[in-house]
Amino acid sequence: MLRFAANISTMFGEWPFLDRIQAAADVGFGAVECQWPYDYDADTVGRRLQGTNVQMVLINAPCGDASVGEVGLASLPGRQAEFHESIDLAAVYAQKTHCQQVHILAGVTSHTADHENCRAIYVDNMRWAADRLAEQNIRVMIEAINTIEKPDYHLHGTDDAVGVLRAIDRPNVELQFDMYHCYRMGEDIAEKMVENLDLITHMQVSGYPGRHEPYAGEIDYPGLFDKLSVCDYEGWIGCEYIPKTTTRDGLVWAAAYGIADTRE
Repeated sequence: MLRFAANISTMFGEWPFLDRIQAAADVGFGAVECQWPYDYDADTVGRRLQGTNVQMVLINAPCGDASVGEVGLASLPGRQAEFHESIDLAAVYAQKTHCQQVHILAGVTSHTADHENCRAIYVDNMRWAADRLAEQNIRVMIEAINTIEKPDYHLHGTDDAVGVLRAIDRPNVELQFDMYHCYRMGEDIAEKMVENLDLITHMQVSGYPGRHEPYAGEIDYPGLFDKLSVCDYEGWIGCEYIPKTTTRDGLVWAAAYGIADTRE
């Protein structure tokens, strides 16, 4: 059976952040993922996870200054020292939460920036991060984010992400495949998913339009899930969506996978 992880940065917003771990466990999620846990003490997050027997299966490395629109540091010229510090911090949180995957965002570069230079910086930074996190048996994840919503994001589609992954050439660097971003880039989700299944260790889903639950809208998630069920994919599927109403009321789609609103 497919395994789904609740994204506690986007789901269960009806609860305080740390309480979302228990809320996810209560409806049957065996794992959670989190965009940025850094506003909360790492030991405290770890204890909350231990108290519920829920795994943390993915966190993002720090993104830089979100207030000015930064979405990662890895490809930004002149920010290498800050990037190294951000990976060291992510390593601490991964250790405390027993998380074995860290997604490192490539970053939004200026449209006037030298793309080849930014790409060389990105590859060098990712090699350094992969070697650093390998010390803790942590996988480094890279993900293409659609350039409709993030026009200058450094990775432009699945093929670009795969090409970079091969250029980085580290055994612990893997592909994080987000079906929403794939669709928004005009790609065939099923084709890209199957073509790159040997590189993918984590997936994410959300509906279009609205980034809501994966059952209504233009993306055929039931069909994609059926296709994935007959493949050899053993990783988690992160539910990085924004509930249309309340989180529990929107779990109708998940009942077939052992996840449901358990209220009487």
